[in-house]
Amino acid sequence: MQCRPGCGACCTAPSISSPIPGMPKGKPAGVRCIQLADDARCLIFGHPERPAVCSGLQPSAEMCAGSTHEAMAFLTRLEDLTRPAA
Repeated sequence: MQCRPGCGACCTAPSISSPIPGMPKGKPAGVRCIQLADDARCLIFGHPERPAVCSGLQPSAEMCAGSTHEAMAFLTRLEDLTRPAA
């Protein structure tokens, strides 16, 4: 499956705990990645600096759904369900 142009939900909804160029402490859930271009394409796609979690995340019909709004809702719920207990 190909990414939906202009979406970027997978670069916004989840938290990333590993360093990202420009975000050395990673990013919290719901914050747009600094490496997400205005056209919602990853500026470091294919580069070794790209976090492994990003490289491992593959688009799927379930995750991407029918719209960016639906993808954000799915990924936000997944983030909530997998958040470590405080």
